[in-house]
Amino acid sequence: MKLILAIVQDKDSNLLSNEFIDANVRATKLSSTGGFLKSGNTTFIIGIEDERVDEVLNIIKESAQARDQFMTPPVNLDATSDSSIAYPIEVQVGGATVFVLPIEQFHQF
Repeated sequence: MKLILAIVQDKDSNLLSNEFIDANVRATKLSSTGGFLKSGNTTFIIGIEDERVDEVLNIIKESAQARDQFMTPPVNLDATSDSSIAYPIEVQVGGATVFVLPIEQFHQF
């Protein structure tokens, strides 16, 4: 048995959740926040049999696609530095960060 932790952008979470339901994959959904863009994420916790790990990874890969987005960097309020206007920059968002961990024991009470 494996434990899969999948961190996806909130925009992808509903689609991924529906795909898990269709594939009969039980998942726990947690709200989380990304550190880089401070945007909303969803973390899925999935306990799954070894033989279904590739199936779950494929579902995640198909449902959580990376995409480009423009963001404006925060304005620097330091009076000693150059106060140039911050222009939007293109960053990649979305996709998924996935950890697959071995499970030594599983109990359901």
